[in-house]
Amino acid sequence: MSLDKDLQCREIYTKAVCGKGRKFSQVTNTVTPPHAPTSILGAWIINNQYDAVKSGENVEVVGTYDINIWYSYDRNTKTDVAKETVSYVEVVPLHYLDKNHKPSTAEVAAVATQEPNCVEASISSHGDNVMIRVEREFKVEMFAETKVCVVVCPNGCDEYDDKHVDFGGVDEGDFEDLDPDLLDEELN
Repeated sequence: MSLDKDLQCREIYTKAVCGKGRKFSQVTNTVTPPHAPTSILGAWIINNQYDAVKSGENVEVVGTYDINIWYSYDRNTKTDVAKETVSYVEVVPLHYLDKNHKPSTAEVAAVATQEPNCVEASISSHGDNVMIRVEREFKVEMFAETKVCVVVCPNGCDEYDDKHVDFGGVDEGDFEDLDPDLLDEELN
């Protein structure tokens, strides 16, 4: 039986996830069609493109998307589609941050967990603009070199090659009803 004083440790540098964050936001964009709209027939967002940039203890998601508005004008006698490209910067704070990472090795990545989506389109009170309410959500991660400490087996790994590990009679069927997606969400 090993005692704590018999443990040997090593420090290892490795690249790991050293920061995580997530941000949901709602913004309102204004589009001015070439004709004063009578009614909104449809509004959608396409071509979302973005990149992630490290900014202090935050990650900035810098991107663009196209807003398309199908509307009627001239007292509902004609229709047209107005298109406008919108630029945005979403600052996502890193809620988890390993302070021991090497900053010079940091890289960031972003994933749109909810693509920008139009949830409401309305004609402004002046009657010449369309107000588009947009929801979006991003999840970001920062990868960097960091130091981890591992316990080392003094006699190498050979002494464990022929060993069978018993996990205390856990029945393999106990886990078949678990939803793996739910578990992943809890870890994030």
